[in-house]
Amino acid sequence: MSSPHFAVSLMCMDLAHAAEQIGILNQHAYSFHCDVMDGHFAPNLALSPDWIKAIAPYSQVRKEAHLMADDVDRWLKPLADAGVDLISPHLEAIRNEGFRVMDRIRSLGCGTGLVLNPLTPFEAAMPILPRVDLLTFMSIDTGFAGQPFIDEVLPKIEAAAVFREREGLHYEIQVDGHCYADTFRRVVDSGADTLILGNAGLFSLSDDLEQAWKCMEHNFSEAMEAGQ
Repeated sequence: MSSPHFAVSLMCMDLAHAAEQIGILNQHAYSFHCDVMDGHFAPNLALSPDWIKAIAPYSQVRKEAHLMADDVDRWLKPLADAGVDLISPHLEAIRNEGFRVMDRIRSLGCGTGLVLNPLTPFEAAMPILPRVDLLTFMSIDTGFAGQPFIDEVLPKIEAAAVFREREGLHYEIQVDGHCYADTFRRVVDSGADTLILGNAGLFSLSDDLEQAWKCMEHNFSEAMEAGQ
C-alpha cells in the first residue's frame, strides 16, 4: 500500500502567525483543511470565506472547505469565490438535495466532497458517491478539536474502500479527527488515503512547526513499523 497523504487542519494552527506557518506547511502538506462552521450544525465557529480568501494567495497546496452548516446553499459561492479547490458539505445537511448540491459545487468550478458524522452509516452515502471526489469520515463529533477518536468509524472506512474498488469509483477517503501516533496505524489499515492533522497529530508536538512536522513523521513511521 502506498503511503497516505497528510492534510492539515488550519483551524488548529497559530492564527497569529498564519503567514509564517502556511509558508512552512506549503513544503509538507498535501492539502489545507479549512473548517467553516455556522454555529448551528456544529456548536462552534471557525474559519470564514473571507479568511480563506486572505490566505489563498499564499497557499501552494489544495484548499478544501469542510462545510459544517445547515444552510449549505448560502456558503457555496462565497467559498468558491474565496479560492477553495474543493467543497465538502455534510451528508446530514444535504440528505434531501444531495445530487443538486454536488452538481452546483461542480458548476462553481470546485471539486466535490462529502462528510459523514460518526453516527451516519456509510450506506447512506452510497447512491451519491459516483459524484464525489473526496469522502471524509469524522472520527470525532463535529465542532471541537481534541476529542477522543471514535473506533466505531473504522469499519465504515473499510466499507468505503471495498465499495470503491468494487464499483470502480475514484473518490479519495479522508479521516478527520484525532489522527495521531496512537491512531495512525488503525486509520491507515482501514483504508484511508488522507489523514487530517490537528492539535494531537501535529501542532502540539513542538512550538517550532518545522520540528513538529519532523516529530509527526517520526511518530507515523514508528506506528506503521510497530504493526508489521
